[in-house]
Amino acid sequence: MVYLKSEIAHLKSPAWRAFKTATWLGWQIESNWTDPFLFAVYAIIKPLASVLILVVMYAVITHADFTSPLFAYIYLGNAFYMYVGAVMTGISWAVIDDREHYRTLKYVYTAPIDYMAYLLGRGVARALMTSFSVFITIVCGVLFLRLPLPLEQIDAPLFIISLLIGLVMLASLGLVLAAVTLLIAHHAGYVGEATAGALYLFSGAIFPLDVLPEVLRPIGYLMPITYWLELLRRSLVGTVAQAFPTLTHMSNTELLALLLGLTVLFGSLSFGVFSRCERYAREHGLIDRVTNY
Repeated sequence: MVYLKSEIAHLKSPAWRAFKTATWLGWQIESNWTDPFLFAVYAIIKPLASVLILVVMYAVITHADFTSPLFAYIYLGNAFYMYVGAVMTGISWAVIDDREHYRTLKYVYTAPIDYMAYLLGRGVARALMTSFSVFITIVCGVLFLRLPLPLEQIDAPLFIISLLIGLVMLASLGLVLAAVTLLIAHHAGYVGEATAGALYLFSGAIFPLDVLPEVLRPIGYLMPITYWLELLRRSLVGTVAQAFPTLTHMSNTELLALLLGLTVLFGSLSFGVFSRCERYAREHGLIDRVTNY
């Protein structure tokens, strides 16, 4: 009974209320700009249009060899990388949205909520929407592009665990970008997109790290996104994902332990960075500073 009461009190905590409300608010902001039918069409066409660019490039270079393991490696890496841009950019963009567009950030700060939990809730809303895009992209790959995805070979527990840990990791990186965004005003909206674009090159999203110059490979090995994408590929296409030499010497357990360790490390750093930047922004009057354009 005491445990139950403590759990109920936890669910009623300001941090949980802020997280839950921010998730609902983020969903409303992202999906309420048009009627549901047009939004559904947009949510389907946008990810397909982006992945088709990559598919056409691959088809031209390989003469439409969609049965090659390389295609599954590229296609799945590109599909799941949507989460990187959505979650990281979504959390940092929430600062711009509230401060620049709606001019409500100072009111959010005066409300009795946990601002960090609020930002994480906004990121969850973007993650939920992106999940739909990722699902549509993979289904279309299986139906129309012969993406090898046998259901009997899917490692569902590995997929779910890896996905959840990866989302926590991306949220941690998003908090760091949000902290930086609090301190700068001019063109801060490009911070998340620029970071996601840079990480795209070094994470093994569309090609193995062995393709990179030797001097640049350590960057990829230090990034948790690299191991996250590898685990997601292995959980869905098994041995096809292990057809590339970069991480074949590591088992799924080793990759999972490394991903979890890096997530804890980056998570701890993100909380520290966000707390210091937020305190600096409050002390120097940067919370409601706008660029006026």
